Amino acid sequence: MIAVIGCGNLNRQDDGAGIEVIRQLHSRGIASETVRLFDAGTDGTAVMFQARGCTKLIVIDASRTGVDSGAIYEVPGSELELPYSPGLNLHDFRWDAALHAGRMIFKDEFPSDVKVFLIEAESLDLGIGLSASVMIAASTVADRVESLVRQSRDADHA
Repeated sequence: MIAVIGCGNLNRQDDGAGIEVIRQLHSRGIASETVRLFDAGTDGTAVMFQARGCTKLIVIDASRTGVDSGAIYEVPGSELELPYSPGLNLHDFRWDAALHAGRMIFKDEFPSDVKVFLIEAESLDLGIGLSASVMIAASTVADRVESLVRQSRDADHA
């Protein structure tokens, strides 16, 4: 089973990039008995539970590093896992902490094959809709994820 999880907040413009990728993948018919698509919003706990029992996990989210908007990073999940540092609310428990916690809690039931796609945001201000550069990047990431899912399916059937 492959879990593809989009993260973000649709009310903060480009922060909805991961959710847009999930929407595009749904419209392409990628979901199946072996591929789970999930919009986790800002719920790191949901990421942890949706990934449980899967062999592969793909996480998509927006980032803000200061480079040109629409830039895409494809990173092994192990590079981004962080132990949870308690904050004042559950929103502080993000997907990066969920990767670490899921591995600690679920052990062999948590996927070791984790890939993260980060899309550089232009704006994270309050508002609805993605900027043009981030919408293009979301489509590019959807293409790449679809390709990875097909490669995995083909390898499983070989």
